[in-house]
Amino acid sequence: MKKKLVVIGAGMASGRLLEHLFDAAPDAWDVTLFNAEPRGNYNRLMLSPVLSGEKTYDQIVTHDADWYAAHGVDCRFGEPVVRIDRDARTVHSNHSSAEYDALVIATGSAPFIIPVPGKDLPGVVAYRDLEDTQAMMATAGKDAVVIGGGLLGLEAAAGMAAQGARVTVIHLMGHLMERQLDPAAGYLLQKDLESRGITVHCKGATKAILGEDRAEAVLLEDGTVYPADLVCMAVGIRPETRIAVDARLEVERGIVVDDALRTSDPHIFALGECVEHRGQLFGLVAPLYDQAKVLARTLQDQSAEFRPVQTATKLKVTGCDLFSAGDFAEGEGREDIVFRDPGRGIYKRLVLQDDRIIGAVMYGDTADGNWFYGLMKDGTDIADMRDTLIFGPAFQGGAAPDPMAAVAALPPEAEICGCNGVCKGTIVQAVQNGATALDAVRSCTKASGSCGTCTGLVEQVMALTLGGAVVSAPAGMCKCTDHTHEDVRRLIRSMGLRSIPAVMQELGWKTVGGCHSCRPALNFYLLAEWPLEYQDDRQSRFVNERNHANIQKDGTYSVVPRMWGGVTTPAELRAIADAAEKYDVPMVKVTGGQRIDLLGVRKEDLPHMWADLNAAGMVSGAAYSRGLRTVKTCVGKEFCRVGTQDSTGLGIRLEKLMWGSWTPHKLKLGVSGCPRNCAEATCKDIGVVCVDSGYNISIGGAAGMEVKETEHLASTPSEDEAIAIILAVTQLYREHARYLDRIWKWMNKVGLDWIRAQVVDDLENRQRLVERFELSQSVYRRDPWAHLSTPSETPKWAPLADLTLEAAE
Repeated sequence: MKKKLVVIGAGMASGRLLEHLFDAAPDAWDVTLFNAEPRGNYNRLMLSPVLSGEKTYDQIVTHDADWYAAHGVDCRFGEPVVRIDRDARTVHSNHSSAEYDALVIATGSAPFIIPVPGKDLPGVVAYRDLEDTQAMMATAGKDAVVIGGGLLGLEAAAGMAAQGARVTVIHLMGHLMERQLDPAAGYLLQKDLESRGITVHCKGATKAILGEDRAEAVLLEDGTVYPADLVCMAVGIRPETRIAVDARLEVERGIVVDDALRTSDPHIFALGECVEHRGQLFGLVAPLYDQAKVLARTLQDQSAEFRPVQTATKLKVTGCDLFSAGDFAEGEGREDIVFRDPGRGIYKRLVLQDDRIIGAVMYGDTADGNWFYGLMKDGTDIADMRDTLIFGPAFQGGAAPDPMAAVAALPPEAEICGCNGVCKGTIVQAVQNGATALDAVRSCTKASGSCGTCTGLVEQVMALTLGGAVVSAPAGMCKCTDHTHEDVRRLIRSMGLRSIPAVMQELGWKTVGGCHSCRPALNFYLLAEWPLEYQDDRQSRFVNERNHANIQKDGTYSVVPRMWGGVTTPAELRAIADAAEKYDVPMVKVTGGQRIDLLGVRKEDLPHMWADLNAAGMVSGAAYSRGLRTVKTCVGKEFCRVGTQDSTGLGIRLEKLMWGSWTPHKLKLGVSGCPRNCAEATCKDIGVVCVDSGYNISIGGAAGMEVKETEHLASTPSEDEAIAIILAVTQLYREHARYLDRIWKWMNKVGLDWIRAQVVDDLENRQRLVERFELSQSVYRRDPWAHLSTPSETPKWAPLADLTLEAAE
């Protein structure tokens, strides 16, 4: 009979525990997993790259639904545990209960919130989970204040700055990261962050968060006020122990555990940030993973003891190379060796006592960090190398400098990946056993698989073992090629490549016929470059674009007729009503784009419905396309008493000029007749807000998975010039953006100033862009519904299996 294991908390520590258990004893336990978050285990260390836009959430998921299903885990996500019945050995949430033979509490930590007025206002967040990260990702173009200049706070600040926010960091102490850095290194870090546009205010005590209905500013004790659309508190964490307290387990600062991770109840165990072991709390992932290994052995009735080891600190901010380990505070009998190179922003400091390293701080050049760390952990006597110690292993023993010397000098037991406790010898063994690519080493050893800061060092160990370069993960647009999107676009143009087979042949595609990632991208790039010569390849489009309707989860389709600028007529409404009745449509829905959606249309009815709607003068709304979707408008001055311009008329003109166009991603426009912005123009890809003096044009908004406010591009008194600017910026986007990048993402890469110079300042270039847009529209602007609505031209419904579904409007 399998024993019953209940785990409270689906974080990184408990996730690693389950991995060890399933590897060692896959059939020993029936596992029930409760989690307060509505999801399973993901790599919280990588929320910073998600925030900065370097990664997506899907890329940091550690255990997906398939993994849990494969191991038979009963997942109860979104169910926080409210009670533990120790006598009955039962765990209860508000929705269910579960019996246990063994219970593991892995509830992690809770953020500390400064008890100041305004702390509970909307717009005040911590930085602990995906929801916090998503809130911070929505700060582009806004003011954000981070309270706390430690590791977490600086990662939050850098991430929001990368998203385009105006960020201020408020830190109570005299320099940043005072627990890990001395003042000199803290100064270099502050200088580096300020060069990125981040304002740093040290010795700043928060007095209050100001605002009526939500956070609007932060007030300091010295009277300084910083505007804030969002306030992130990153001042520390506390073990989350409430469920243990209620269960009357022994709790001090954390849930007290012994060396085997057992609590005061022999059937209940704990691990992670919620525990206290021999008076010590844990906030870094490396000791948490060590706990997981020990507890896995304990649950198998094997002897194991948790013994925390000293860990090093690195900052996960791209471009900020920082390493800190040990004790670097001043003290009697201690001495320093310091190296400074102000020109290059390099600072290194070793703290010595009795000819042994007891602390190390490095900024700007951290290549030798692990070597120093190894000497410190081993208590190595450095008396004989004292004169050259600061220069690293390359200069020891009179050897000539060698970039790989630091890695070569590391012993096999030297720790390379601190998060997962992977030593050099383990990586060397994996490479010798055939793991010659970084992904392969990461898969079998987990080295560089958590925070990723050791990736370069892992690659150096691999290169040293292989005697040559490392085969890293391909940097290309997909697995079929090492060429980037930018390389492919450039080579299509310079080599005159005018078909997908030509591109694959000339650029050495690795996969015959390509894949679901590269084929749609190549189709778009060829369309953009050769609109007169290239024929759109229907089989290289996603299923919705091929079928000219959005497929729904039950296999039926959604049909959305176009309504120019959101305006319709009684005749069009009758046609929609007739079609809904004739084809037994189960739902008729008004969309957010001011149109009417017919949901649940059977596949075989599509051509006939299209024909009926065409007969009433209605064309495809392209709610399925990577192209113009809608131009949302308000009624403007024709009816509204506060309208300043004919926003409806402008929206209709734009939609009739741009409909049927194709772009790297979907394109949504909005035209508001006054600054009250009823058409929500400031969260569209391109928005126009009408004012008394004319038209304010802005770009780069979004209101889907990412929420972003547009940035001002241009103002003009002329409706015709407004249209020309919009057509020109659309064409510039088509010609330069990476496939599947929305305008905001493209704008972040090339810069708004560059776009403005191309379409606003350079009138001749603007005209050329408009002419190229009109040329492509002359070829591709046609209604697919009209083309495919006759019985003889009914489309062949044969979607390619590897081209996945798309999101609807």
